[in-house]
Amino acid sequence: MSTLTIRIPESKHARLRTLAKARGISINRLMDELATVALAEHDGEIRFRAMAARGSRRTGLALLAKLDRAFAPKR
Repeated sequence: MSTLTIRIPESKHARLRTLAKARGISINRLMDELATVALAEHDGEIRFRAMAARGSRRTGLALLAKLDRAFAPKR
């Protein structure tokens, strides 16, 4: 386990403390959860970019068109 020290404005710290309290967890646990979310988003973006680099533009656009049709509002 490592220690991380950050400097943030007192107002932001107070808001984070309130958020942690509302979730019933410590600020430390909240920061761990937020770091997990940030890393998962980053990993997802890296995976998407790697797949996009190997993929076909025509196939990708066809898939997007299919999604548009599937989720278009019903008339």
